[in-house]
Amino acid sequence: MTKRKTIGGKAGMVAAVALAALLTACATATPYQPNVRGQQATGGFSEQRLEGDRYRVTFAGNSLTSRETVERYLLYRAAELTTQQGYDWFETADRRTDRDARTVIESDPFGRPFGYYGGGYGYWRPAWRYYGPRYGGWRAWDPYWGDPFFDRTEVRTIEKFEASAEIVMHKGRKPAGDPRAYDAHEIMANLAPSIQRPVPK
Repeated sequence: MTKRKTIGGKAGMVAAVALAALLTACATATPYQPNVRGQQATGGFSEQRLEGDRYRVTFAGNSLTSRETVERYLLYRAAELTTQQGYDWFETADRRTDRDARTVIESDPFGRPFGYYGGGYGYWRPAWRYYGPRYGGWRAWDPYWGDPFFDRTEVRTIEKFEASAEIVMHKGRKPAGDPRAYDAHEIMANLAPSIQRPVPK
């Protein structure tokens, strides 16, 4: 009888430890990692090649990852991908068909102005999606088109963010005075201290 209690106690302890590990994994914000299945924390970066030097880069965060972190990791990934492909700088690519479309842009529903990362990254304003159950799942906001259906009262229901941007890569020196041009090496050096990578198992 005593032996059975001991075995049951050990089984209960193992179950408790497994549950604690699961809860710990769920309580971890998305680190800077590729977005693949089976990781301790869900989410991460991904990219799609659109043309020879043009990519769409995306970073998805889980419910514990702030919008600021998602956008910062996206910017870092854009810079990292640029260097990995043998380029030196990149620029954001407008998806507008008419340059006059800027006049109909909806304001950022979270009130984030240009210059969010400071003067150096003043035009880094990616498109992003946000998830909340009150409005049935994902909603989108685009810096060039906005979201005319956004309801500010729903801000409290946001559970997670996913940001994306289209970039065009270039070689050589970044042109001076172009607010949409970013030096990939400089961005990586400046943001590296704030990049949290997965903890090795």
